[in-house]
Amino acid sequence: MSTLQTVITLMVFAGVILTIAVNLIDMTLAVMLGVSILMALGILTMQDTLKSLQTSQAMLALLFGGMVVARTLKPTGIFEYVGDRFLRATRGSGRRFLLLLIALVAPICAFLPNATTVILVAPIIIRVARALEVDFVGPMVLTAIVSNSSGLLTLVGDPATFLVGSSIGMTFTQYLSRMSLGGLLAILVLIPILPKVMPEVWNVQRELPPNLHPVPLARPGLCAAALAVLILMIVMFIFGEHLPSPVVPPAVAFIGASLALLFVYTTKIDTGEKVLQDVDWKTLLFLLCMFWLVEAVTKTGFIQTMSQQIHVWFGNDLLLVAMVMLVGIALASSLLANTPVVAASILLIKGYLVIAELVPEQALGPTFTAWPKATLSVFTAMMFGATLGGNATLIGAAANVVSAGICAANGSRVTFARFLRYGVPITVCQLAVAALYVQVMARLGL
Repeated sequence: MSTLQTVITLMVFAGVILTIAVNLIDMTLAVMLGVSILMALGILTMQDTLKSLQTSQAMLALLFGGMVVARTLKPTGIFEYVGDRFLRATRGSGRRFLLLLIALVAPICAFLPNATTVILVAPIIIRVARALEVDFVGPMVLTAIVSNSSGLLTLVGDPATFLVGSSIGMTFTQYLSRMSLGGLLAILVLIPILPKVMPEVWNVQRELPPNLHPVPLARPGLCAAALAVLILMIVMFIFGEHLPSPVVPPAVAFIGASLALLFVYTTKIDTGEKVLQDVDWKTLLFLLCMFWLVEAVTKTGFIQTMSQQIHVWFGNDLLLVAMVMLVGIALASSLLANTPVVAASILLIKGYLVIAELVPEQALGPTFTAWPKATLSVFTAMMFGATLGGNATLIGAAANVVSAGICAANGSRVTFARFLRYGVPITVCQLAVAALYVQVMARLGL
C-alpha cells in the first residue's frame, strides 16, 4: 500500500469514529460510508472483504443464531411471565431492581453471546423500569455492561473471548479453569459502584399495586418447546467440542436458529418471514463493516510495525506486555467495536511473539496450539481488555449497540455522551481488578 493510500485509510478510519462520537449521522451509515470510500478508491478490494469474512463469520453466526432463538420466544409470553415476577421481587426498590438485574443477566450470558442476552432480557428490564417509574436507559446500559462482563465467564459468552480463545486452541473447559474467576470478579465489582453511577435508580422506592398478580404463561407448551431449543444450544456449547466430530459454537448457534425456525414453522405461532425480519440486521451490518475497516487498517502495515515496536520497547517481559495490551486494547475497544479490534490484536501479538522468538513462525497460522504457558498471560489480558474496554462507550461492543437500538425503538435515544457517563467509571474499576487478576495468574504460573 502506498503512503497516500495509508494516509487516506487512517483518515477515513478516524473520520468514521469521530462522526459516530459526535452523533453526526447514524453510526451504521457512518461506517458504511467509510467502507464505500475505501472501496471506491480501490484500497479495500474484494479479496480483502473475503479475507475479513473468515475472521468475522464465527462472531456473526453466533449473533445471528442467538437473535433468531430469542425472537422465537417472544410469542410464548415468557417475557411477561418473568417480568411480572421480577417486578414483585423488587418490592418497589430500585436497589433490588439493579441487583436482581445483575443476577438475571450474568448466568444467561455465561452461555449465550452478550448481544443475545440483551435481546432476551430487554423486554423484562423495560417493563419493570416503567412500573417503577424510572428511566429505562440506565438499566438497559447496565444490562449491556453486565452482559459484556459476564461474557468472560465462558468461552462463548462474548465474541471477543471466543476469537482469542479459539485462535490459540483453548477449549471450553480450559477457559473455565483460567478465566472464569476473573469474569466473576469483574461482575462483583459492579455492586459497590452502582450507588454512585446510577443513584437515580438505586435510591428509588415505589409502592407496588397491592393487587399485583403474575400473568400466567400464554402458551406454556410452546414455551417449553422453545426453551428446549435454547437449552440444547447451551448443552452443545459446553459439550459440542468434545464430540467425535466436534461442533464449534458458531455452528451450534446456526443449528439452534434452524431448529427455532422449524419450531415456528410447525407450530404456526408465527412465520419465519416475521422472525427473520425482526433480526437486528443493522447491528450485524455495522459489525461486518467495522471488520472491513480494520482489515483496511491492517493492510497499511501498521500492525506489523507495532509488533516490532512492542519488542523494541518491552523486550521479552511478557507480564509488562500483558499490562500494556490490557490497557491498549481496552482503549481501542472503547472507540471501536471490540471484536474487530481483537481480530487485529491477535495478529499483532502473534507477530510480536514470533519476533521475540518465543514461538515458531508456524504460530502465525490458525492451527498452532503449542503456546508456552508464559505467553498465556498476554492472551488473557487481551480478553479482559477487549471485553471490559468495550463497556466504556456506545460503540465499544455489540451488546451496547443492540441496547441502544432497543432503547430507541422504545422511545428513548441513547447518546454517546450519556453512555460515557455510566460506562467510563465502571470500566476503569473493572480494568483495575482485571490487571490484578492477570498479575496474580502470571506469578502463580497459571
